[in-house]
Amino acid sequence: MNPPSYSRDFAPSASLMAIEQRDTLLRTLRDFFHARNFVEVDTPLLSNEIIPELHIEPIRSEDGSFLQASPELHMKRLLAAGARAIFQITRSFRAGERGQMHNPEFTIVEWYRVGDDMRAGIDLLDKLTQSLLGTLPAARTTYAEAFQRTLNICPHRATIDELSAAAKCAGVDVSTNMNRSHRDEWLNLLLATRVEPQLGSDRPEIVYHYPASQASLAKIVATDAGYDVAERFELYYHGIELANGFHELTGAAEQRRRFEAVNAARVADRRRALPIPESLLAALEHGLPNCTGVAFGFDRLVMFATGARSIDDVMTFSSYHGNIE
Repeated sequence: MNPPSYSRDFAPSASLMAIEQRDTLLRTLRDFFHARNFVEVDTPLLSNEIIPELHIEPIRSEDGSFLQASPELHMKRLLAAGARAIFQITRSFRAGERGQMHNPEFTIVEWYRVGDDMRAGIDLLDKLTQSLLGTLPAARTTYAEAFQRTLNICPHRATIDELSAAAKCAGVDVSTNMNRSHRDEWLNLLLATRVEPQLGSDRPEIVYHYPASQASLAKIVATDAGYDVAERFELYYHGIELANGFHELTGAAEQRRRFEAVNAARVADRRRALPIPESLLAALEHGLPNCTGVAFGFDRLVMFATGARSIDDVMTFSSYHGNIE
């Protein structure tokens, strides 16, 4: 029997087969975490606080509240209140993100476990990926190794002139709007255009030890090579980022300093500064235990499981179904 045809005025953007596959993956996800004694939690989607991010623009409601770009703010408050291992499957919202791999509203899986360092966080992410996608164990590569392999350059030591030369040698187009005086802008450009497409080509690949300047909410540690790195890690598969994890920063003063630095950078970029999340800083002051947290893009996971080419094809109703440019 042929599947029913629908008018695009009301039809779901995903096929019923893809919707059923989402359900199967959700069941597997919950079984994975429950088998490891994680507690499933839910936190507010709408709040008067938000975590300031340089490259993420939040969606604000008419009353000034924010749709959350991540459940991190509230989940860390739970950890400070005594929770030990928690996970959440929820919706996240980010303004201006639209394309083959992006939708302004999307499903995120986020988890935290007290006592985990970065290595334990990577191990858990790897096991979850194998469970969900049936893949081989992930390759594990430092950020420096990934740049060295692709561009033959050390991202932690290279000067702006050397990064610019590497971009020119690799034939990378440089936007006239890019801040060419900022090292991280060059690193992000090279990562996105030349390094990322090569990651996870035959099996998932977890990249770790990002530059200290890109720590965000992660701890910073010294290396034997003489430079500091962030205990941050990301999962890639076939060149696509699936997850982002941190060995979480627990110091309130340092976290406040980083939030203020993000806001200063936003203002310099002619964007609005965001309110400092005082409730999160209060939780850190109270005592956030040593832990690792990971955010996993569930819709992209479903894309790999179903072979879909667009995020529209795996979201029951995408925000702009049929309008990808």
